[in-house]
Amino acid sequence: MGNSYKLSVNNTSTFNLLESDLINLDAVKVEQSKFHVLKNHKPYTAEIISADFISKKYTVKVNNNIYEVSIDGALELLIKGLGIERGRTKKVNAIKAPMPGLILEISVEVGQTVKENDPLLILEAMKMENSFLSPRDGVIKSIAVEKGNAVDKGQLLIEFE
Repeated sequence: MGNSYKLSVNNTSTFNLLESDLINLDAVKVEQSKFHVLKNHKPYTAEIISADFISKKYTVKVNNNIYEVSIDGALELLIKGLGIERGRTKKVNAIKAPMPGLILEISVEVGQTVKENDPLLILEAMKMENSFLSPRDGVIKSIAVEKGNAVDKGQLLIEFE
């Protein structure tokens, strides 16, 4: 059957294509990014103006009309069908102890604004000091531990607003 693709043009029209549709397309490359295309015995001049291969978005000029095209393949369609969006990450709202240990140092206060990778606290576990850095920009909502506290695995340490 071959791969299937979903094309979105100018965020207004969508087309479903099969790999066989693309193979049967009568297109001849005339320059680096310019093509002569025949479809239903009608000639078209096409040019790829810009291409973002990572996000699969292209700007294409066809007979002096410019179109924004995005292409989703089978994998992208499956990921979207599962409700997952590429590039989106889960927002961390709490830091929990990954192992039992002892709080050696707390570097933040409630209400403090922190940037990603700012030091939050140091947990000693198995004779090693583990520094916890902020996973995101945010404001400290609460600190559930104090310096010198022993903590269990999974225990809440710091919460973000």
